[in-house]
Amino acid sequence: MIRAQDKFATINKLTHKYSIKLLCELADVSRSGYYKWLNKSKKQIDMDICNKILEIYNTSKLVYGYRRVKVALRRKYNMIVNHKKVRRLMRLLGIQSIIRKKKFKYSTPKNLIQDKSEDNILNRDFSTTGMYQKWVTDITYLYYGKSHNRAYLSAIMDLHNNEIISYKLSISLGIEFVRDTLIEAFSGKKANDLRKLIIHSDQGVHYRSLIYKNLIKENKITQSMSRKGNCYDNACIENFFGHIKSELIYQNHFNTREELFKAVSEYIYWYNNERFQTVLKNRTPIEARSAA
Repeated sequence: MIRAQDKFATINKLTHKYSIKLLCELADVSRSGYYKWLNKSKKQIDMDICNKILEIYNTSKLVYGYRRVKVALRRKYNMIVNHKKVRRLMRLLGIQSIIRKKKFKYSTPKNLIQDKSEDNILNRDFSTTGMYQKWVTDITYLYYGKSHNRAYLSAIMDLHNNEIISYKLSISLGIEFVRDTLIEAFSGKKANDLRKLIIHSDQGVHYRSLIYKNLIKENKITQSMSRKGNCYDNACIENFFGHIKSELIYQNHFNTREELFKAVSEYIYWYNNERFQTVLKNRTPIEARSAA
């Protein structure tokens, strides 16, 4: 004897061809019974999706909004779910992507020997055809401890795949940690790899210092600088700092410098290797580099 649940499942597969009334009559089941089964099935399916949404959301460190969750469902589970449904289920679950907070300015050392600023060669042209063509760099502040002690992150991003190719952390704004960020970025790369490279920054004292500029000249790199007071000229690295602030710093309290530095290092690894980006065709920076 065929179970009613099996009949209902068969009816559901044929509704695009025949009317539900006819199918129920042929299967000798009531329409009310079919609709009751259908609603129960939908709830079970939604519960399965909800569980997967929660898993994706938690794995993303509470970062993903409904659009990224939709992509993650397809990438991880091969599930095609409408973005409106994902948004509705996330609202029912009471979850949403965390919101970014405003960036604050930091003070800079005044005793560095400085040179003139450079022209804005990049000129907001963030497009590339390969790696090692355009790098952007900047410094941002972080904080830890009960007294909100300051620490600083210097990072360099390759615009071809938005990968953070080098970074340094420090509790001091000395030139050394900015210089070391650049040295690390150069490490392991041949002169021929960097022959077309432009490195772009703001007009901060670190980037106008003779130590930094001489290092760039020694490696035959072209230096570019944003126009004064125009953060949009360096929007890509600013965008990354916005992500790390909203997705990590503002959501946690770090008691010690060691805790902060460890968390930042783990975040950057996650950002490069696991955090897919829409502009990279829903690939991670490392995946995009491999495809280059």
